[in-house]
Parts: sequence; C-alpha cells; structure tokens
Amino acid sequence: MHRVFSGIQPSGVPQLGNYLGAMRNWVALQDGHECIYCVVDLHALTTWQDPKQLASQTREMAASLLACGIDAKQHILFNQSAVPAHVRLAWIFNCVARMGWLNRMTQFKDKAGKDRENVSTGLFVYPNLMAADILAYRATRVPVGDDQRQHLELANDIAQKFNHDYATEFFPAIEPVILGVAARVMSLRDGTKKMSKSDPSDQSRINLTDEPEAIALKIRRAKTDPAPLPGDPAGLEGRPEAANLVGIYAALAGTDLAGVLREHGGKGFGAFKEALAELLISHLSPIAEETRRWLDDPGAIDAVLRDGAARAAEIADPIVDEAERLVGLLKP
Repeated sequence: MHRVFSGIQPSGVPQLGNYLGAMRNWVALQDGHECIYCVVDLHALTTWQDPKQLASQTREMAASLLACGIDAKQHILFNQSAVPAHVRLAWIFNCVARMGWLNRMTQFKDKAGKDRENVSTGLFVYPNLMAADILAYRATRVPVGDDQRQHLELANDIAQKFNHDYATEFFPAIEPVILGVAARVMSLRDGTKKMSKSDPSDQSRINLTDEPEAIALKIRRAKTDPAPLPGDPAGLEGRPEAANLVGIYAALAGTDLAGVLREHGGKGFGAFKEALAELLISHLSPIAEETRRWLDDPGAIDAVLRDGAARAAEIADPIVDEAERLVGLLKP
C-alpha cells in the first residue's frame, strides 16, 4: 500500500477552490492508500501571521477537512509544527539543495515579485521544507496541482542528491497523483483570477460554510457575459467567467465541459445559475453543517490533532533519526 502525504495551509475555513482542487481528492485517496494529511502551519509563517488568528485558522482548516470526510482514525491528520521531525529534516535539506535550484522556482518569483529583497528567507527555502514534509515519512505519492509540480520535482532532486552524497538509497522517488481533470476554480468576480480566501470581496468566492441563501446570491451575482451558453467547449474560448461557471458545474456533477453544455447549451445564464446554485448547495450544505459542529467543540479538534501528531511522529522520528545518522550527526 503506497503512503500518501499532502499538506494544506491554514487559511481558515476553505473555499470552493480548495475543496474541488484538493480536499475531495484527499478523501478519495483514503480508499486503498495509507494517508498522512497535514495542516502546514509552519509554511504559513513565510508571511507574517497574527498568532491568535493562525491558531484559530489551523483549527478551522482541520474542522473543514474532518467535515469533508477525512478519517482521522484510519489515517492521520495533524498540524505540521507538532512534529519536530519536519524541521530537523528540513535543515539537512537546506544543506543538500542548491541555490540555483531554488532560484528557478517560479512560485517564489511570482510571490516575491519586484520586492524580492524584502521577502522572508522562509519563502525562499519553502520547497526544502515541503520536501522534508514528504520524505520524513518516505511517502511515495503526493496529490499535487499544477502550481506545485515544480516543487515536487525539486523534492525528488533533493532526495536523489542526498542518496548520491551519502551513498545510500534511503529516500524513495515521489510520484505525483492526479485524480481526473484538475478543477481550477476562478473568482466569481473575475474569471482570470483564482478563487482565493485573501480576495477582499467575499462575493468572489464560495466558502465551505456559506449558508444556502448566501451561495445562491453569490452565484446570481457572479460575473458573466451577455451571450448564451455555447453548445460545445470551443465556444467558451475568450469567455473566462462562463468557462469558470461551467467548469464548477462539471466538477461537481462528475462530468466534463461537453457534458454540461449538451444539457445547458443555448440557454441564458439565469436558468443555468439557478441549476448551479442548487448543485452547490446539495454538495456543500452537509459539509458546512459538519464543520460548524466541529468548530463548536475546539477541544475535540485539538484532540484529533494531538493524536495525529503522536502517530505521525512514530513514523517520522525513526526515519529522520536515520537520516541524521547517515549525515554524521552524533546521536548520544
């Protein structure tokens, strides 16, 4: 049975893009894999965080994962900072990875922009910690989106160089897991931008705890164009908002763009938005209710995370102990 590792930053209660792009895939992977899932609070520190808010958002993300169907008894769910093996291995990987490799990371360039000299060094070495997150468990499968593929390639480069430098085959190769067509969810206000929790407009996103009335209103207000829906996917070219809404419908209905347009092509957006809102509400209302149930009992969330951290450490500590021994660190 392959061991799967994946992590998600604690941005609070997640939005639809998080659910369709990652969280529901995590749930599906539990069948037939050994899964280790992590709320990566250390990665969040690459940009300044309000301490109280970070702790609260970590619980909120954990609650949402549990509500979506993560089985924390059969698998493992924990917060990254609770298992010190991650940072122990990350330091070794900081010394294995090359500056040139990190300089090629496009996500760092995108996030740093023109202010490169003022961003944290943590943002620069973020991929080394990501490699440590995975390889501390010698995981061989990682579900990734397009924006993380380069980081996964770097993790394999680090593993290979470690193995070469220390004449071992200790760390395995990591393979990306792609489950079906990746659901890239865009803003409801601007179809050229990703749906994001950080967008100042709450109307730009569907939160997993939104009430049915809020979901319906946001979809009714979602930006579109005056033309009716086309009869085939080629007709969505140059229509980012239309393509986004059709893509969301396809992801929720388990079909493709062509299937949605066979049913709704030629219609105006009024009827289509009503159908999309109903589909969203039927999928998300049970998750919202279960998330609120967990959030009403933060002690229960903490207990799940503590148990997960203890079981994660049982796996990671011996692996990182051996990695430290291999590089010559004295273990009295």
